[in-house]
Formats: sequence, structure tokens, C-alpha cells
Amino acid sequence: MTFKYLNKDFSAGFSVFLVALPLCLGIALASGAPLFSGLVSGVIGGLVVALLSGSEIAISGPAAGLVVIVFDAIHGLGDYSHFLTAVVLAGLLQWLLGWFKAGRLSGFVPSSVISGMLVAIGIVIVLKQIPHALGWDADYEGEFEFFQNDQRNTFSEIVQAVLHPTWGAGIISAVCLLLILWWDKKAEQGIKFFKTVPTALVVVVVGVVINQAFRWLAPAFYLGESNDHMVRMPSFHTLSDFKSALHFPSLDALTKPAVYLTAFTLAIIASVESLFGLEAADKLDKQRRISSPNQELKAQGIGNLLSGLLGGLPMTVVVVRTSLNVYSDSQTRLSAFIQGILLLLAMVIFPEILNHIPLASLAALLILVGYKLARIDIFRKMYLEGQDQFVPFIVTILGIILTDLLVGIALGWIVGIAYVIYTNNQSAMSVVRDKETVLIWFRKDISFLNKARLKEELAALQAGDTVFIDGARAHFIDHDIYTTLKEFKKDAPLRGIQVDFKGITRRKITKRKLDASIQKTLISK
Repeated sequence: MTFKYLNKDFSAGFSVFLVALPLCLGIALASGAPLFSGLVSGVIGGLVVALLSGSEIAISGPAAGLVVIVFDAIHGLGDYSHFLTAVVLAGLLQWLLGWFKAGRLSGFVPSSVISGMLVAIGIVIVLKQIPHALGWDADYEGEFEFFQNDQRNTFSEIVQAVLHPTWGAGIISAVCLLLILWWDKKAEQGIKFFKTVPTALVVVVVGVVINQAFRWLAPAFYLGESNDHMVRMPSFHTLSDFKSALHFPSLDALTKPAVYLTAFTLAIIASVESLFGLEAADKLDKQRRISSPNQELKAQGIGNLLSGLLGGLPMTVVVVRTSLNVYSDSQTRLSAFIQGILLLLAMVIFPEILNHIPLASLAALLILVGYKLARIDIFRKMYLEGQDQFVPFIVTILGIILTDLLVGIALGWIVGIAYVIYTNNQSAMSVVRDKETVLIWFRKDISFLNKARLKEELAALQAGDTVFIDGARAHFIDHDIYTTLKEFKKDAPLRGIQVDFKGITRRKITKRKLDASIQKTLISK
């Protein structure tokens, strides 16, 4: 960890801290866990995982994508200490996945899906923060799913917010939004003061000042100090209060089979989310650094193990906070570490001060992050890259917006893989006709996926045709393909067709053959 970019990293870390604070509390509340558990997870994500992470910019902490699983697990196991035992075991399993290099599986996700994920998250951030900006704080900060527990969805929630606005919150978010745009413009002009002072700090201070001004000048707009509109930190007035908030895993839980099933589920889902988050972080990184997914799995495993031991929620790489970290000009992992320190201080020293921060001011900060993630020029760029990139990109976006993160990514992945198979199927074989002479040329390896097209081409041949089938370029010819060609050659005379094979044999590709072929190709060039 370097202090070379301390000024930028501190500014970014402070910005992430302000947003992470209500998110950690909101996710804990929605999970049916103690509020303190969300903060524990956030602190460990900053102080431990950030130092061990495979990424310089990724932010780890409790994730909205695990809320349903955590909620069901806590109630299913019947005891929070039993759930913590499952978190510890999940962390150990994650560490083993990293040790066995399972992180390489992240490389099988098409880039179009990762791009779609980032844009979708940006859109969801904006959609989910609009109600908070208008003072309709019916749902917890960090809530991400389309269908909600209150029987509403993302769009109907916005309608309710528009129909029932809290004017004080709306004024605060509007002023803060304009302030951020103006502040960032001045910083881009190179004015040192605007580049040095964190935008998030200014936004929070302005939000607090406006709300307190309402208290004296316009009581109808005053948001009060309620749990609905403000950041709400648990307070510890004595050491015994702090100790009572701590929870620890239970050894008795090791005798319950359900604990192991929960641990396995948490480990797999948290690992998948972390790997996707890591891919997204690398795509956002302005310095284009490449992170180690296996190292990240190990770091997440250690983080979850410690989180479970100290009473915290399971964690993942969180794209929302990572995006804010990047757009706040973070340079190194020091920003994540600073965020962890600030969360720890917030828990222990100044919770009462933070309870004066309106959620509306933080909503303005997040809306700008969402806009930057989902800029219109990204859609234009993906469209110009072709249908095989644009369609999985759009499917991923729609899937995430209308369901949740993992379902949307899965839909995009399926469509992306389908395009790969289709493209490969079309390019593996060329067919050229010159009057009654037909050349069928296998341009690369050919498998049963190409069987349907091959049979169509063979069926289209007419009496009097002479067909040359060239497989010399294919290192691998699938058994189904070979059998189909063998049967065709046998029946061709009955159809009045002459057939000539070149390089058509039943063969499997081996490393030795492939290396020899590559060497031969290089020598010929």
C-alpha cells in the first residue's frame, strides 16, 4: 500500500464511506440481522480485504445480492450465532476455491455481459435513488431487486415517490445535485481548492445545513431526526452497550447439516458476485490494471471468515461502491482502507453526528454515479460493435433491471454464449459452388454443432455435381461429422454425385499435434 496519492485516495475513501454507511445499515436491516453486523462487514472489507485484494480499486462489504439468502438462512437456522458459523465455513470454502484457482472461471463471462452489468447497475442506482431523493424512504438503502417485499416494484415505487414527495428532501437533493455538477466542473478546470476538498464532504455538510435551516426557517420542510429520512447509526453510550452488540459463532452449529448447506450456498453466490464485481472493477479502472481473481477469492474468504467470527454479514466485491470509488478518483487500495477506518470510527466515536445526514443528499451523490455508469455513448459504442455484442448487452441490462443482478447476468451470459456458438458454427465451414463443382471447406475444428448445417449443404447437392470436401485445416473432426460424411460418400453414387475427400479422417486434437501445426505454420510464414 502506497501513500503517494494520499490526497486523492482520502477523498475517494471519504466519499465511499458516506455512501457505504447507510448501505451497510440498510442491508443489515433488510437481512433481518443486527444493524451492527453490517458495519462489522464493511469495516473488515476495508481494513482486511482491501489489503489482501487482487484489485487496487475494488470495495468489499455487505451486498444487496445476498439479502434474500441471508434473511432465509437466519430464519431457517433459527439462531444468528448458527448463521455466523455458516459464514465462517463459507469464508473457509472461498479461500479454498481461490487456492484451487477457481477464479479463472470469471474469464468465461463475455465482455458484453460485463458492460451490460455496469450500465444496468447505473440505471438501477438512478431508479432506486429517485424515491430517496424525493423523500419517499420506504425501502432500505442498497435495495436492488425489481420486485420488493412491500409488493411494489422499482417503477411503482418511483410513482409513489412522485405522488407523495417530501419537499424538504426534494430541495436538498436538487441543491446537492447542482452543487456536485458545479463543484466537479471547477475541479476539472484545475482549481486546487475544488480538486482538494472531497465533493462528498461538501454535499453532506450542505445537506445537513439546509435541513437544520429548515428547522428554524421553514418547519414544514424540516426532515426531523427520524429513521425514515436520515442516516441512522446505532449508538453505544457505554462499553457494555458495545459488548452487547457483538455476536459470535456457535460450535454447536457444527452438528447441524443445514449449516453446511447454508455455508456452501453463501460461498458459491458470494464468490460469483465477487468475480463479476472484480471484472467490473477492472473495466472501470482508469489505469487498466488486471486483477487476480484467485487472489480475490482468497481475500474474500479470509474477510468472510473474520466477519463471521466477529458477528458480521457475508461480503462480496460491491460494484456500486467500487464505481463511486473510481469516479471519486481513487488511485490505490488505500482509499478502501481509509473507508474501513472511517466506518470503524463512525461505529465507536461519532455515531450521533452522522445521524444528522439526510439520505436525500447521499441520493444526489449516487444518482451522479449511476449516470456516469449508464452514459448514452456506451449504448452507441456497443451498437456499433455489432449484433453479437449489442444483443447480450441489452439482455443483461433488461434482465438486471427487471429481476436482480445474478439473474440478469445469467440471461446475458446465455445469450452471449448462444451468439458465440452461432458465430462459430457459421465460420467453421465454407461452401463455394462453381456450376456443377462444389467445394466444402472446413476452415477450423468442426463438431456436432455444425452437423445440422453440413447435412443441409449435403442435401442441397444435385445429380451431376462433383463435391470436394477439404478437412485438412481441421485439427479436430467430431465423430458425428465423420460419420455423416462417411454415410454421404457411401450413398453419393446412388444420387449421381461424385465425391472427393481431402484430409477427412476421424481424429482428435492433441497438444502434440497442435504444437507441431503451430510450429509448421510459423516456419511457413
